[in-house]
Amino acid sequence: MWTVIYIAPTAKIAEMIKTKLTEEGFLVQIRPINLSKQQFEILVPSGELEEVQEVLNSILNS
Repeated sequence: MWTVIYIAPTAKIAEMIKTKLTEEGFLVQIRPINLSKQQFEILVPSGELEEVQEVLNSILNS
């Protein structure tokens, strides 16, 4: 089961987050929400949610 952990405002930010999380060893998917608004959901397996949130926080705060 995949869980949304973040909604990125642009494709560029979504790709940057995906790359960094993938480098940390996590499985990551990106899914466009609404093509008119260009927002993207970042999804991870629900079993990795807590670990991913910690890494995501450090990515977003750097």
